[in-house]
Amino acid sequence: MHRPVLLDEVVSWLAPEGRERLVLVDGTAGAGGHTRALAERVGPSGRVVGIDRDPAMLALAAEAARGLPVTLINAPYSEVKEVLADLGLDAIDGFLLDLGLSSDQLSWTHRGFSFATDGPLDMRFNPDGDDPSAADLVNTLNEEELARIIYEYGEERYSRRVARRIVEARKLGKITTTGKLAELVRRSIPGKWGALDVSTRTFQALRIAVNNELGHLDATLALLADVLRPGGRAAIISFHSLEDRRVKHAFRDDPRLNVLTRKPVTASPGELSTNPRSRSAKLRVAERCPIQAGAPEPPTPRRKGKPR
Repeated sequence: MHRPVLLDEVVSWLAPEGRERLVLVDGTAGAGGHTRALAERVGPSGRVVGIDRDPAMLALAAEAARGLPVTLINAPYSEVKEVLADLGLDAIDGFLLDLGLSSDQLSWTHRGFSFATDGPLDMRFNPDGDDPSAADLVNTLNEEELARIIYEYGEERYSRRVARRIVEARKLGKITTTGKLAELVRRSIPGKWGALDVSTRTFQALRIAVNNELGHLDATLALLADVLRPGGRAAIISFHSLEDRRVKHAFRDDPRLNVLTRKPVTASPGELSTNPRSRSAKLRVAERCPIQAGAPEPPTPRRKGKPR
């Protein structure tokens, strides 16, 4: 069962209680944990829009948010402006992203996110889409490109060894299961292993590449100030340095945003004891600066193109 991380902290920072007609967006609705908690506090005049790329997760969110003022949309969170326009909304009071993978997704063997049990090597957030799966990447990319992905997105120091082993193995037959890939990675990593399975970094890298996760994050960070009302807040939970650096720099470098968390908020000892997944979670929060009467709007930072 998935437990939303930093739940109390998210609710506290987005501060939905006591305000009328609040509109909040949960850009990673997942199983609906954060969505439900926010919807319970916006009151009858408020609204929460939950966005997710994974149709199976949205089904869980719909059950969790039953009877609450929640609208669920199947889309990437980088399309939040289009989603709001379709709903007739021009600005919002709060925006949440929880960039971690759901425990439900990890437990579904057929989705291929985890190597804990053997399953098809998929890893797509939307398995009904046209994007290539992890198996497609593993079996078609050349050794250099595989090594680059594993190094850049997984920060794996032995990325070249892993890529070489994969290319050699696929000459004997396609790599189509999580178990086979995990075995190849483990055979590529020398030395003593710690508590973390050495396959974790390669699986993370492939998942990021398959779903273009950093591209969607970059595009969203560039438009946050466009969709937030003055005084509206953005709260983003990241789980590794590739994400956290982007959030930190985007919040700091956009003159339209005021950073509220000098250091990232982390899980309390109580949460760590009941939800070990929260140990690497980092929450950063920024607020849309008020627009002074007669003052020109600060320049919008240069945007990157919309992710594919």
